[in-house]
Amino acid sequence: MTVTPTRDRVAPQPDARPQRRPDWIKVRAPSGENYERIQTLMRSKSLHTVCEEAMCPNIGECWGHGTATFLMLGDVCTRSCAFCDIKHGKPTIMDWGEAERVAQAVKSMSLKHAVITSVNRDERKDGGAPIFAMVIRRIRELQPGCSIEVLIPDFKGSIEALKIVMDARPEILNHNVETVPRLFKTIQPQDNYAWAEATLTNAKKLDPDVLTKSGIMVGLGETLDEVKEVMRDQRSWGVDILTVGQYLQPSKKHFPMDRYYTMEEFAEIREYGKEIGFKWVESNPLVRSSYHAADQVRALSVVHRKLYGDHAMSENPLNVVRSN
Repeated sequence: MTVTPTRDRVAPQPDARPQRRPDWIKVRAPSGENYERIQTLMRSKSLHTVCEEAMCPNIGECWGHGTATFLMLGDVCTRSCAFCDIKHGKPTIMDWGEAERVAQAVKSMSLKHAVITSVNRDERKDGGAPIFAMVIRRIRELQPGCSIEVLIPDFKGSIEALKIVMDARPEILNHNVETVPRLFKTIQPQDNYAWAEATLTNAKKLDPDVLTKSGIMVGLGETLDEVKEVMRDQRSWGVDILTVGQYLQPSKKHFPMDRYYTMEEFAEIREYGKEIGFKWVESNPLVRSSYHAADQVRALSVVHRKLYGDHAMSENPLNVVRSN
């Protein structure tokens, strides 16, 4: 039986509190020459971006600067997280030519830093990991000097699937925790906090030199103390880079937002992250996982110099390509 992909998640909850919209929530509608160029490029290569599929509020800014986050393994997810606007249901057949098209797009855009993510493909034992490895290696061939960040699924905690990705040696291995343990099964009913831990800790075991990254959404009903507890967990897992942003309910069918965090609370989270040892913390209402991703690599160029030597730094601090 064919399952029609859907964006439905949860029924609206009547006790969701009405919120006064803060000033920062207003963003410009996407437009401009670069935005239109990237949109045309994605359509011409039959590619998807998480920017569009997840209704990211930063799409105009990022595309205007010539950056985008590629969404691989199709556009239908096998999981149905209550916060996410990506379609879910029975996925399409794996498109093994997708990696080549993404790499060609990276070359066409002359990217110095590429961010690649995917839907979950739980129907596969490897979770689609081979396509991540394929696209990393092909970008190395087509766009020398481009650093690569992969935002991967948890592969149900499989170290074998993760190793397929890590053997291709991305510069940054990203996996988002998203929320606190107390809310995990409500927000991400098919996910497991232990799988997130396994993904991030095993990434460091498989490649101690990789920069690991994770993200949290706030405003789902967690407390600030719970956020800090998750941050401490992530540091104990060896996470180097943290992103924290405000959850915004995509539609009335999605999980209701509990509250807006204040700018002071985001600043407190950022300072706490620095205190406990994160190398970089991006904490602001509109922050999403790949927001300012290239800036994070640039800011961590000193770390890359220590890891890969002065020969890797050239004139461009993003030129930190690793050999396979």
